[in-house]
Amino acid sequence: MTEEQTGAWVGDRVWDEEAGREGIVSDMRGDGTYLLREVHAWSLTWTALNADKLTVTVPREERIKRDRKA
Repeated sequence: MTEEQTGAWVGDRVWDEEAGREGIVSDMRGDGTYLLREVHAWSLTWTALNADKLTVTVPREERIKRDRKA
């Protein structure tokens, strides 16, 4: 990516204001929809239609570093 990243990206841990819960971005669709999954379970997923309602709590790179240390 040549520009500074803004907003949530795949792999980021985010707070979804509309859903009232935290998740990890697992996909971004072409129509701007974000697919999120539960932090500790792959089976629970939901979509976020408004990127403005997502707040990055742990960027992907930091999350990976934490997981490797655990």
